[in-house]
Amino acid sequence: MPFNPGATVTGAAVSGLTSPTYTLTGDVAPSQHGKQFAITALGGTQTGVDASSVSRPFSLTFYRPPVLRTLPAANPVTGVVKNIGKNVYKLITRKGMQPAANQSSQVAVVTTIIEIPAGCDTYEPEDVKALLSCHFGAGYSNASGIADTCLSGIL
Repeated sequence: MPFNPGATVTGAAVSGLTSPTYTLTGDVAPSQHGKQFAITALGGTQTGVDASSVSRPFSLTFYRPPVLRTLPAANPVTGVVKNIGKNVYKLITRKGMQPAANQSSQVAVVTTIIEIPAGCDTYEPEDVKALLSCHFGAGYSNASGIADTCLSGIL
């Protein structure tokens, strides 16, 4: 199934937010190779957090490569495949927020770049799944610690 989050996404546990949920509404992506959702409503207790607006966007966008790469032919003598390209996918979350009192909103951005060597999608799809499972699982289970580091600068 392609990237298609549900209408409601449950946020990871982060100190200061209680049972956070986000209502997603289909939006227009900046490129034809992307799929975008605006966060139009919030659930749980998220005091001071805003849903998406023109001046303070809150969105989730997933991009696929404009041209999908395939595994090139192997050298007929050596059997070695050279110059294996990568298919690059991106998951971008944007959130408008104010840096200080009486200041204009700024947009914070989180970008996950996924680079899959051509051919791995068909030869070892289980490894692609494990890669993504580990990456997003680590992010999900450590969301509060990552938030603390982003606030304190302490790793």
